[in-house]
Amino acid sequence: MKYLKAILILLPIALLTACAGGGTSTPSESAFVSGDGVAIYVQPADRKLAPSLNGATLSGQQFMSGSKVTVVNVWASWCSPCRAEAPLLEDFATKRTDIQFVGILTRDNTSAAQSFVNRFKITYPILTDDAILAGFRSSLIPNAIPTTIIIDKNGRVAVRISGQVTYALLDNMINKVVQNA
Repeated sequence: MKYLKAILILLPIALLTACAGGGTSTPSESAFVSGDGVAIYVQPADRKLAPSLNGATLSGQQFMSGSKVTVVNVWASWCSPCRAEAPLLEDFATKRTDIQFVGILTRDNTSAAQSFVNRFKITYPILTDDAILAGFRSSLIPNAIPTTIIIDKNGRVAVRISGQVTYALLDNMINKVVQNA
C-alpha cells in the first residue's frame, strides 16, 4: 500500500518532468495529459507550503517570489490549451497588479517558448527549471498541461486548476484566495 501511494504521488511529477525544459525536441500536441478545467480550492487551515519559486527566467533574469498572492501557470508552447489561455492570463497579469503572475515552462525548449512569449506578448516572468514542480508534491501537484496554481500571500497552495482556465473561474478563484488568506 505504501508503494502504491508513492507511485501515485510520483507518477504525475514524472509525466510532467520527463522531457525537461532544456531539451531540443518538442512533444506533439497529443503527448500530454490534458485537464478538464476543474478547480480544487483548499481551505486556509488545510493549505501546505508551496515550493520556492526562485530561479532563472526565459529572459535570462533571476526571479524571486514575494509575499503577494501568486498565480503560477505550468505550460508548454506545443500545448493547444496553453495557447488558448495565454491571452487571458496576460490580460489578468496586466490588470491585476496586486497579484504576481509567473509561468513555469515544462517539457519544451527555450526557443519555442520564446516564440510563444513573443506571439502572445507575455510580460510576466517564465521560470525555465521545471524541477520546481516536484516541490508541489506535498500539496496539489500540477497534474496536467496546462495547470494553474494559486498561492496565497503566506506562500501556501490554495488552488489548482487542471486544464485550460476560463476568465470566470480564474477571477473567482483569485478573489476567493485574496479574501480568505
